[in-house]
Amino acid sequence: MLELNIIRLNLCAPLSYIRDDTLKPFEYTPQAGELLFCFAISPAQGQSIEPEADRYLEKLIFQGRLEMQLAGEGIAADTIPVELPAGKYLFAQTREALGQEAFIQMAMEVQKEGLWERLKPKNQLYLRYLFEDGKAVTQVLRPYS
Repeated sequence: MLELNIIRLNLCAPLSYIRDDTLKPFEYTPQAGELLFCFAISPAQGQSIEPEADRYLEKLIFQGRLEMQLAGEGIAADTIPVELPAGKYLFAQTREALGQEAFIQMAMEVQKEGLWERLKPKNQLYLRYLFEDGKAVTQVLRPYS
C-alpha cells in the first residue's frame, strides 16, 4: 500500500495539453514527457466510501501530452486542445509510474479522504504523469465541490 499525502489543491489556471489518442494510460515511460488522462468514474462507485476497484473507472474521456513537447514538431492546425481545468482538486502523488491497479487504489484512497472530509467529489478523475528530479511521478487529481 502506498503512503499518501492527500491535499486540497486550488489550481488557479488551467494546464493545457494537446489531445493525442495514441497515448495509452498506465504505460508511462519518461521519454513520453508530461501526460494527462481524464477518466469518467462510475457515479455509484465515485460516491461510495467502499468502492469496487473492478467497477471504478467507466471510460477514458481524453488523453493528451504537454503542448510544449510538440512545439518543435510543428503542431497541426486541426490539433484539439484538452486541459486540466482550473478549480478545486483532491490531490496525491507518488514518485513512480503506477500501473492501472495501483492507480485505481490510489484514486480510491483520495476519494475516501474526500468523502471523510464531507466534500463532494465529481465523477471525473485525472491521471497525470511527469518526469521530475530523475524520477517518474504519478499524480491523481479529483475535482470536488
